[in-house]
Amino acid sequence: MPPSFQMDTTSTEYNRMTLDRQTIRPAADNSDADLSPPDVASTSNPCGNLLDKDEVITAIDCPHRLLLDQIADKWSVLILAALRAGPHRFNELKRRLDGITQKALTQSLRRLERNGIVSRRVLATSPVAVEYAITPLGETLREPFAALYHWTLQYLPAVDEARARFDEASVT
Repeated sequence: MPPSFQMDTTSTEYNRMTLDRQTIRPAADNSDADLSPPDVASTSNPCGNLLDKDEVITAIDCPHRLLLDQIADKWSVLILAALRAGPHRFNELKRRLDGITQKALTQSLRRLERNGIVSRRVLATSPVAVEYAITPLGETLREPFAALYHWTLQYLPAVDEARARFDEASVT
């Protein structure tokens, strides 16, 4: 089991759902969707290019930036980590994500579902239950999120040292 991390509870909850569903919608049958990444060098990006060191890094209303805001916020990353083992019901997710409120979990799941990253299935039980699972599109985030997680494991000591130096300099 991975170590638990103290999360910054001051971050902004992203409530904007301004992305057009067609921009990010996978093919109707997720199993046949071509989810291979586009060639970034040949892709036209009116919002800027992160690879170009002299260019502005995305306009505030850029769809890429809005999508990044929605999939890389603290709860979305943790929800996807919890779902990587398989489908979970709402309350199972809530129990696994220490500190998340019902409202934050609901909003995050809705954003992830709207973006095609998570699927929601209503179970015909009494009482009715809902189950969430990662979609094939969501599975494409596994590798980049794993790389980010491994980076935190590798560089946490260096970050802790930098924080200590900063805090010490701020006090004096």
